[in-house]
Amino acid sequence: MSEKVLMKGNEAIAEAAIRAGCRHYFGYPITPQTEVAAYMAKRMPKIGGCFLQAESEIAAINMVYGVAGAGKRVMTSSSSPGISLKSEGLSYLAGSDLPAFVVNVQRGGPGLGGIQPSQSDYFQATKGGGHGDYKMIVLAPASVQEMASLTIKGFDLADKYRMTAMILADGTMGQMMEPVELGDVEVKEYDKSWAVTGTKCARPHNIVNSLSLVPEELEQLNFARYERYKAVEENEVMYESYLMDDAEICVVAFGISARVSKNAINEARKNGIKVGMIRPITLWPFPKAPLLAAAEHCHTFLSVEMNMGQMIEDIELAIRCKRPVQLVNRVGGMIPSPEQVLQAIEEADKGGKAS
Repeated sequence: MSEKVLMKGNEAIAEAAIRAGCRHYFGYPITPQTEVAAYMAKRMPKIGGCFLQAESEIAAINMVYGVAGAGKRVMTSSSSPGISLKSEGLSYLAGSDLPAFVVNVQRGGPGLGGIQPSQSDYFQATKGGGHGDYKMIVLAPASVQEMASLTIKGFDLADKYRMTAMILADGTMGQMMEPVELGDVEVKEYDKSWAVTGTKCARPHNIVNSLSLVPEELEQLNFARYERYKAVEENEVMYESYLMDDAEICVVAFGISARVSKNAINEARKNGIKVGMIRPITLWPFPKAPLLAAAEHCHTFLSVEMNMGQMIEDIELAIRCKRPVQLVNRVGGMIPSPEQVLQAIEEADKGGKAS
């Protein structure tokens, strides 16, 4: 049965994870995502699940590694500095080809920074997160409803491809409240014959391990892993196209920045400016194809971000540097305003007509 309730983004993630079959949560409190852990602490004991506040972020991610190795759905959540501490464990999960679900509700940095929202962990999430050659599936919600639906999607993608899926939200998305439609979730079954569940002398031993001391073997493991990543890029790209059919200016934004940008685009359209938006929902895999197609009819791209321009590189690569990409940003916990984005759109429109 479907129901609509008013929830914080952090709470929506936690409830969606439970409905997706997650019964193991390990974490450590840090603003602005602590409500995820608080919700799990309240709910897990009532449904026969396991909630454990670890002694550190490092301990939490290694507990995730253990449960993932047993083939069970498991998650952890944190905010920017905490994710940095988990980075070694994220690499170990990738090196062992284990499915796991991780939430990063970003705050301003670098360092301890502040507790206000940010999008400055884009590089960290989309370029791996820890050492070595690997990728994570990175999902960027722009509403509390998507905080829930992308959590369910993330667990499925993690199991399907045996890799880590991450929700990359920001403090605004975590703390804001909106109506969320929640319903029963069909928990899909995936082949987990690789899991370490005990043999009962009925099968050969499974080994979960990221260590490979024979260079030729490690090379083949990495090649095989990237074949799987290629399949993700071919099959799992998600994005929203907004008013792009006749657009001459393309705004690219994700999360709360996309919501701000949509207001600015609507206002610009009232003034006769042909502007639209491509909103990446998967930051990795990045929506390269629709952006490249947009470069055929858009003279300018605007990257609206709450960082110093980390997504610009992916936009430029996607469009093969055919058009200029301009940055519209706020940092340090500040959010771009619709007026700031609108001004950038108007300036790009004047520049396009002048050329």
